[in-house]
Amino acid sequence: MISVFKNKVIKNAYWIIVCRIAQSFVGLLIGMITARYLGPSNYGLLNYACSVITFVVPLAQLGLRNILVEEIVSKPEREGKILGTSLVMSIVSSLFCIIGCIGFVAFANAGETDTLIVCALYSISLIFQMTENIQYWYQAKLLSKYTSIVSLAAYTIVSIYKIFLLATGKSIYWFAISYAFDFFLISASLIFIYRKMGGQKLSFSFPLAKELFNKSKYFIVSNMMVTLFTQTDKIMVKLMIGNAENGYYSTAVACSTITSFVFAAIIDSLRPVIFESKKTGQKKFENNMSLLYSIIIYMGLAQSLVLTFLAHPIVNLLYGKEYLNAIPMLQIITWYSAFSYMGSVRNIWMLAEKKQKYLWIINLSGATLNIVGNLILIPYMGAKGAALASVVTQFFTNFILCLIMKPIRPTSRLIWDALNPKFILGFVKKKRS
Repeated sequence: MISVFKNKVIKNAYWIIVCRIAQSFVGLLIGMITARYLGPSNYGLLNYACSVITFVVPLAQLGLRNILVEEIVSKPEREGKILGTSLVMSIVSSLFCIIGCIGFVAFANAGETDTLIVCALYSISLIFQMTENIQYWYQAKLLSKYTSIVSLAAYTIVSIYKIFLLATGKSIYWFAISYAFDFFLISASLIFIYRKMGGQKLSFSFPLAKELFNKSKYFIVSNMMVTLFTQTDKIMVKLMIGNAENGYYSTAVACSTITSFVFAAIIDSLRPVIFESKKTGQKKFENNMSLLYSIIIYMGLAQSLVLTFLAHPIVNLLYGKEYLNAIPMLQIITWYSAFSYMGSVRNIWMLAEKKQKYLWIINLSGATLNIVGNLILIPYMGAKGAALASVVTQFFTNFILCLIMKPIRPTSRLIWDALNPKFILGFVKKKRS
């Protein structure tokens, strides 16, 4: 039984990683061509719209995505009701968020008609992003093969659509609406496959909605704060120094997250395994947590070193001479990755240990530090200041706070274990023997 489960985990991770490699390659190619076609100013505007919409995603999600895998794993007999209820809750909240986004842009960018239209078109994607909640059923069942294939297929179709836009010289408005098209294809396909595979009938329950919300509410503010210190930089760069600088900064961020799909795939694959190991014993659970920390930390450090020394050829090759101003920003922001995914790993521990109520403190601290950092550094360093503020914020929230806050201090021990190369080397030797 154990070997069968391990095989499912390996196959699950394999499908996620392979499909995301393909998706990342296609996305990188299309993104590179699109950036060259739009130019720094329009590319910066498109990324500004993305940041505004991303900013409200936690509100639209209601924190549900943080608890769905555990809910389905622990209560498989009512998975249909859990999924159906979460879908209704998220879709309703997304409609309010769309109105909020349009209102914010109309106020913050008064008189900028293009900005308002681009953000309004981009915001439509919120509705279909929320229906993606169904993917967590596949994660819980270790069936990510299907979500990976569907995501890759949808991404390929949308990429062909973008190639058509490039070939026919369409305006930025057409690119803004493409994101809604992507999420629509994914969510519709996943729901169709779910029903074909005999998934339970989706239904809504108001009492269950209250129960889910009581568990997920801690993640709403927490996720909002995460978004605040991951997206505020782009919004502040756009508002303080313009679209072109935001285009350079967005290019640096895009280069620094080239391999983000690998980190996400590893975390997504091991999340249900870690939750399962919690049932069998604390020692095994902590070993799995340290192992995941170790993988993520050393991969992040390796990536940061490579991007620091090869920033010039990477930016020049991918985006061209027009974007060379992004190089110093990339050399700073790349160190963000070394710490940011540690937060995703820590959140798994907090959910398993029922410590999620402390997340808002962690992320409020990070959000505050990020805003203050941007306000101080952007006027003196430009977009490089935003990059430095982001790195400092991630280091503080995902490492320093683990040492300071008593309720989550056990994670600091797991991190120290993970930093010891002997830990991961010992694990590899154990698996080989």
